[in-house]
Amino acid sequence: MKVKPATLLLIACAVWSIAGVNILRIGLAAYPAYLGVLNIVLSLVVFCIFQLFVFRKLVRKHSARIGGYRDERQFFLKFFDVKSFIIMAVMMTGGIWLRASGIAPERFIAVFYTGLGAALLLAGLLFGRNFGRAHRAAQTA
Repeated sequence: MKVKPATLLLIACAVWSIAGVNILRIGLAAYPAYLGVLNIVLSLVVFCIFQLFVFRKLVRKHSARIGGYRDERQFFLKFFDVKSFIIMAVMMTGGIWLRASGIAPERFIAVFYTGLGAALLLAGLLFGRNFGRAHRAAQTA
């Protein structure tokens, strides 16, 4: 199935937002027993680290790559490159294993997943913003 390049940004928006909401939901569900100023600060630190050093760059990189496509239609999975799909698979597998194995304490799940999930969700929303910009630009061209 082929879509317009701007639609790839919308697909990225949906994928990252859904992932972010799911991870954030897991973290917030574990949070009530560990609610405190230190844990909130730690979640904010996790959020900032992932947003500033990982997801902000990822959104820029993939938005620029998608914006550079010249063909009118692209395969719908081209919202990411192969490396990014591998990274996503490793992160998902690692997260599932971490929770299922019981190695990580519930407090870690609450703090880390809340920060990570919020950063993922923001990345999804930034892809959505870039879709809106690309869509408006295409309509005015």
